Amino acid sequence: MSESLLDVRGVTQRFGGLVANADVSMQVRKGEIVGLIGPNGAGKSTLFNAIAGVRKPTEGSIYFEGRDVTDLGAPQRCALGVARTFQVVKSFETMRVVENVMVGAFVRTASAAVAREKARATLDFVGLRGRENAMAGELTPPEKRRLEVARALATEPKLVLLDEAMTGLTPAEARQGVDLVRAIRDRGMTVVMVEHVMEIVMPLIDRAVVLDLGRVIAEGPPKEIVRDERVITAYLGERHRARSA
Repeated sequence: MSESLLDVRGVTQRFGGLVANADVSMQVRKGEIVGLIGPNGAGKSTLFNAIAGVRKPTEGSIYFEGRDVTDLGAPQRCALGVARTFQVVKSFETMRVVENVMVGAFVRTASAAVAREKARATLDFVGLRGRENAMAGELTPPEKRRLEVARALATEPKLVLLDEAMTGLTPAEARQGVDLVRAIRDRGMTVVMVEHVMEIVMPLIDRAVVLDLGRVIAEGPPKEIVRDERVITAYLGERHRARSA
């Protein structure tokens, strides 16, 4: 876990007079599960978009496997091995579940037969066995989240960006989601995840990066982060201080 996979260097993102990210720097090592946490409006999704190549940062640079990818768009970064899910699930509702995942698989193959085989295997992996021929619009919200993860995994990524992939899940479904994230890492992928439910994210991640008002205010192992006064003040709140006392 010592080799750097992702290197974000001094990234600033401005939207007119609004500064969504301000001089953000962070590294993600191969094999890590990193949690990107912070209050609403902290700039987490903006940073995700910059890493994924949705929007080029106003300032700063992004390196992936030692290569400067700052000027590359999302399709090019996906081809290099960066995949993501979205906070608001984006599925092709009128296509079958297997066809949704085939869209991801076509990043690596032009063969429909190979893409379909890979899609079915990926659906099995995420727990959607038997749902491949259903229409995506028929899935439950938790199933749609798993479908989106499957489509991302079908691109054979090295880095998986999960944007609130466990939002709206029951405790039992969230536990299954935690198991899935660990299984993804066990397959050799690196994970960066945004998640608001601290009870879920803290036992799962190796390291946390905390944003507030677009800036990194803390970084480190979960046990250290939950005791950091800056994090308690900006995000966790006094209730957490009372529980930790």
